[in-house]
Amino acid sequence: MTPAKEHVTLPSVLPPAAGRRWTAGVVREVLPNGLTVLVQRLSTAPVVGVVTYVRAGFFDEPDHWVGISHVLEHMYFKGTPTRGVGEIARETKAAGGYLNAGTSYDYTMYYVVLPAGGLVPAVDIQADALRHCLIDPDELSRELQVIIQEAKRKLDTPGAVTAETVHEVLFDRHRIRRWRIGREADLARFTRDDVWDYYASRYAPERTIVAVVGDVDPGEAVALVRKKYADWSAGNGAIGPSPVEPPREGERARTLRGDVMQAHLGLGWRGVEPLHPDAPALELGAAVLGAGRGGWLYGALRDTGLATSATAYHHAPTEVGVFHVHAEFDAARLADVVAAALGCVSRLAHHGLPADDLERARTLVLTRWARHLESVDGRAAALASAEALRDIDLLEEEYERLRTIDAEAVREAVGRHLRPEAVAGVAYLPDGVGEDLTVELLRTAAQAVPTPPRVVRRAPVTPPPPLRRSGRLQSGVLHVPLSGADLLLLPKPGAPVASLGVHVARAGAEAPEQAGIGALAMRSLLRGAAGMDATELAFAAERLGGSLGLTLAHDWVGLGLGLLPERLGEAAALLWRVLLAPAHEPEHVVTERALLIEEARQVADDSFRYPFQLAFAAAFGDRGYGRPVSGLAETLADLDQAAVRGWYGDTVLAGRWTVVAVGDIEAEPLADMLAGVFDGLPGVAPRSRGPRDPWIPDAAAERSERREKAQTALAMLFPGPSRGDPMRHAADVWAAIASGLGGRLFEALRERRSLAYTVMGTAWQRGRAGALATYIATSPEREQEARAAMLEELHAFVDAPPAAEELARATQYLAGQTEVHRQTAASVASEIAEAWLVGGGLAELEETVEAYRSVTAEAVWEVARRSLDPARRAEGVVRGSGGGR
Repeated sequence: MTPAKEHVTLPSVLPPAAGRRWTAGVVREVLPNGLTVLVQRLSTAPVVGVVTYVRAGFFDEPDHWVGISHVLEHMYFKGTPTRGVGEIARETKAAGGYLNAGTSYDYTMYYVVLPAGGLVPAVDIQADALRHCLIDPDELSRELQVIIQEAKRKLDTPGAVTAETVHEVLFDRHRIRRWRIGREADLARFTRDDVWDYYASRYAPERTIVAVVGDVDPGEAVALVRKKYADWSAGNGAIGPSPVEPPREGERARTLRGDVMQAHLGLGWRGVEPLHPDAPALELGAAVLGAGRGGWLYGALRDTGLATSATAYHHAPTEVGVFHVHAEFDAARLADVVAAALGCVSRLAHHGLPADDLERARTLVLTRWARHLESVDGRAAALASAEALRDIDLLEEEYERLRTIDAEAVREAVGRHLRPEAVAGVAYLPDGVGEDLTVELLRTAAQAVPTPPRVVRRAPVTPPPPLRRSGRLQSGVLHVPLSGADLLLLPKPGAPVASLGVHVARAGAEAPEQAGIGALAMRSLLRGAAGMDATELAFAAERLGGSLGLTLAHDWVGLGLGLLPERLGEAAALLWRVLLAPAHEPEHVVTERALLIEEARQVADDSFRYPFQLAFAAAFGDRGYGRPVSGLAETLADLDQAAVRGWYGDTVLAGRWTVVAVGDIEAEPLADMLAGVFDGLPGVAPRSRGPRDPWIPDAAAERSERREKAQTALAMLFPGPSRGDPMRHAADVWAAIASGLGGRLFEALRERRSLAYTVMGTAWQRGRAGALATYIATSPEREQEARAAMLEELHAFVDAPPAAEELARATQYLAGQTEVHRQTAASVASEIAEAWLVGGGLAELEETVEAYRSVTAEAVWEVARRSLDPARRAEGVVRGSGGGR
């Protein structure tokens, strides 16, 4: 099949979803005590989300209480008079749900998502925790040590340090300038009286919103919330506003130094509060600059090879706003990165933006809205946030303003607020590398004359005529086999965003000396294909609602996007053209290879990913899963155009394609349309998975590094069931018993010993191997204690099968989370692709829930006895010094 050649003009503004209103059917009630209840029926999945939103956050804290909102968030889970420590999490898990919380500048939010039948226990648990928090002094003392570990983890995260330092430099008096999580010395001083006083004064009905969204009867849900909260005594809640921030002029700059591999740049301007008329324009301006591969920052910084990432966003908590630009790059390029980033902002303020640029950004922003409101917890949080700011109609008004705002309004807002003399810059650089960021450098970069924005050629993406091909329904999925591809389509009524992806299974592991060749080939693909360059490719996709996204895994690769359901045919034609006709020009390969090498070095700054990378190298050696899918600096260095083209031809062009589409579609008409696009590929059989990757250690093996970090991070791997192993569900149940709120590892290492903020266990399953994995990050002086405690808890799984109560809770949780996971089209599409490519086929979709419920205690015990041999463990350790920033 030859890609279509004709030129077409496509509408690119996200329509108002056939009259859809995001707040349609919302039932709102204000109880006599002032608490607000919001309920909306959303029947796209049999799940429900309950969000408890309290208008109390970091802005409510006087200086002697910095970080106390977050401390109270932790204590929310620590028990009530009727529920002991850990019971809140265990009861939620037993109902098939998960719960979590987050503290922001202007609110604290608690949420739970579970099968719709669990609404009654969800509301009961949330109400009890919110109203009757014990704040036991001993539990508080232990939890403060956990929070201090969380604060240390944040100090070891360069992006977070950079962003918060921007706030400190940008503001002189407002509370946003403070290190919001709190410093170790201040956290350690908090008493039970401090936390209780904050709780009693800020947590009041009048400052609380309970939002319920899901497959529930609104009347029954309102009555349930009313029953649980009606007798809560009214109280206005204390309010201590931030000091008034004076106007300011003049550039500001600060340089941080530390043990980081890559430099981080943060540029910030004072934006506007969320109800300001310019807020939507600044949000769209941020999207023009930073959203998608067509974003101006992406083109100026990443496409040119100056930076590995670049983004922009406007963050507007209640009282203030901040416009951020952030980039990661080699420290030697600081001046060039600053000039390019400020040049993009200046260009937007002086030249405005072409209509195509605005419509691309608008489509991405509105699709992002739809994606956020697709899940029940996302919808509930959005309703609660709008109500807290003003009322729920604000959601509709903001959406409409984003849908209709013009380019001149965006340019004027950017010109008013993102003035060059008002910028604050922070550079976080490796010790001893690169020049400091100075006001003079900022000023010089801002004075450069910006180049006009590029007008992008519209790319033709018209699909060919439909082609009728027969298929069959399996587990609700329509499977249509073509000569060289399999079409897998699943209708998901009501889903506002559709998912379309093309996947190709790998024949086996990459050669050790070529680790990363697949990542290089696929990423180079997006620099040019089908006669389009990188920007034209980005625009062609982003006008449809989403950016071209790559799936890069050891077992398969893929290309896809999330988009408006009515644009699936055009998207399929685009994917076809891109995959069939990559340019893979030498300069594309060279630039992308350099970025991959920088990213391979940069991963050492990630205190979660890097210990696991070391552990996998210890477990599998220098081949297969032992090397990251994106490669290492030394394996990427010699890869060239010939190697890339050879791999792509052997893997993608000679492979059998799997096309997965999920959304609010009619399966058969879409199948005909997709058959018209993808029919004609050479007939090939599905690839086998190749031989199992061998587990190397016969004795405990370790790979480690020492860094100037506040924490030591330790990852452990043990040989476990692979994706196709019949025992894989038992391995998942083991992980559910071991990990998460209420899990054995969480309670033993975090709750009782206060060793860490982050502690987890998981079942890692791939086509050619599997593992049981654990992780903990703690103070360096407690490394041996943490390792011994982890091994002790793992040994308990070998000693005896899990208790009946543990097993029931874990299996119910996994069954419930299977439904919760299927809320979004993207998640369902991912599940279908994995089942087809490395699993047992589409039948898994129907069998998963029952497979979890059928797992026995003996099966979990058998997995533990087979796997959790400390003599065969592989460890990856990043040893901190206890310092860091």
